[in-house]
Amino acid sequence: MKLDFIDNGNEFDFGRTSEDYAKFRDIYPKNMYDKLIVFGIGKKGQKILDLGSGTAVLPVNMYHTGAEFTATDISENQIEFGRKIAKERKLDNINFKVCSAENTGFEDNTFDVVTAVQCFQYFNADKATKEIRRVLKPDGLFCKIFMDWLPFEDEVIGEMENHVLKYSPDWNGCGFEKFRYI
Repeated sequence: MKLDFIDNGNEFDFGRTSEDYAKFRDIYPKNMYDKLIVFGIGKKGQKILDLGSGTAVLPVNMYHTGAEFTATDISENQIEFGRKIAKERKLDNINFKVCSAENTGFEDNTFDVVTAVQCFQYFNADKATKEIRRVLKPDGLFCKIFMDWLPFEDEVIGEMENHVLKYSPDWNGCGFEKFRYI
């Protein structure tokens, strides 16, 4: 993937870090999942599409709700590690597909819910929004979740940025400000 606003437009591939994602990326608090349930996401029998799912963190943590999840990502490695986690934990209500958020290949009106956790900024927003509308059932729900790690609000994050800059002085991901949503 190559985006001008990340690392000066240098190409990057989350799939190269899939093993670490699988070990360390399960970072979302339990109260986030509880809140999703309060909002009606995760009902038994619901069909949920998780875009940019990576190693399927959201589906893995919500499997107990009885919803049927489909985890998608453009990275084959991310999806493969998600499959491995689901198999190890015997989670048979998670399906996997390698595809982009902008072109999923699913039929119209297939899903009750579409989620995008910590990933929407990597999508072509216009194309992904059209695709989300297309695959959602009438009255379906779309939930975009994004957590900001702000170095000026958190000492640990600030120190982490300083450490990265020590070894990568050209890194332009530092000084992150509140994300401007579309």
